Amino acid sequence: MTVPVDETLLRTLTPAVIGILGRRGADFAAAEDAVQEALVEAVRVWPDDPPRDPKGWLVTVAWRKFLDAARADSSRRNRELRADEEPEPGPSEVADDTLQLYFLCTHPSLTPASAVALTLRAVGGLTTQQIAQAYLVPEATMGQRITRAKKTVAGVRLNRAGDVATVLRVLYLVFNEGYSGDVDLAAEAIRLTRQLAARIDHEEVAGLLALMLLHHARRPARTSTDGRLVPLAEQDRSQWDTRLIAEGVDILQAALARDRLGEFQAQAAIAALHADAQSAEETDWVQIVEWYDELVRLTDSPVARLNRAVAVGEADGPRAGLAALAELDPTLPRHTAASAYLHERAGDPATAAHLYTEAAAAAPNLPERDHLTRQAARLNSRLRE
Repeated sequence: MTVPVDETLLRTLTPAVIGILGRRGADFAAAEDAVQEALVEAVRVWPDDPPRDPKGWLVTVAWRKFLDAARADSSRRNRELRADEEPEPGPSEVADDTLQLYFLCTHPSLTPASAVALTLRAVGGLTTQQIAQAYLVPEATMGQRITRAKKTVAGVRLNRAGDVATVLRVLYLVFNEGYSGDVDLAAEAIRLTRQLAARIDHEEVAGLLALMLLHHARRPARTSTDGRLVPLAEQDRSQWDTRLIAEGVDILQAALARDRLGEFQAQAAIAALHADAQSAEETDWVQIVEWYDELVRLTDSPVARLNRAVAVGEADGPRAGLAALAELDPTLPRHTAASAYLHERAGDPATAAHLYTEAAAAAPNLPERDHLTRQAARLNSRLRE
């Protein structure tokens, strides 16, 4: 006999099960993900086979889900450690199954947003928190989105591949997390994008590959020897990898020549202009603003608008940048940091110091928090003199 699932009971038991997994050694995010998977399993199994001990059943299944995820994460990390530290230029070797998994997880039965989130979690190895930060949404919202995606594909055969645009979005977000986050996935994202470029003659695939290479080329200069974040304007450009820059520019120019502009090509063009400048002072900010205008037209992205405001501040002066920034939602990530920078350039160190302190408190990672804290301390020290 089929028995309806007591959803109130599930909600009541969830915090306790997460706590038990935490005491067994699972961090909160991993425990939460494992319990969410166990709840999905309970909804599927319990109507036909209700357990005698619901809490014990959830603990057992969630712990098994956690161990499976931990083993998968360990295997992925081992693959990364075996890979070369820097991606080699030129055509990729024969593709492995990873790229195919990306396509299968971006199944047509899912919305693009859900497909990206599920693929990042299941194949990319990112945590729910990391994915939520990339999408600018609360972690709980992203957790629910991933859970719904899992339910959608639970009874679906993964024999229909998703579209290229969704796979590109996943690779882009994996690279961004690898480039600026706690998990090093940048080289893996480049490797997979090379494979995709070798398979598909697509200008946006080329644009994404060029963007990755141009950003990755600057990576050696992004942190100092003691681990501190080094802003672009202060980086030692002799440390930039000119080989990767040249390859990225060549790929970008070939893509732009096809006259089918997309967002990744526009972002790569901005990165190329930064790479082309021999010094921060020689950066062509006017042209960078023009490319941000194209990017905003293509995406209407709030992040692109924020970066454009900073570029306007460089091209037309900090007051113009602050005016552009004032048109944006102040709750945007890094909005406060951008405002602090522009206020400092506008000759208002007191306001800038206060804003740097606020931005540090909201920083998404430790290197960024440390950098913003030091900026605030530097200005406060100057104000006391």
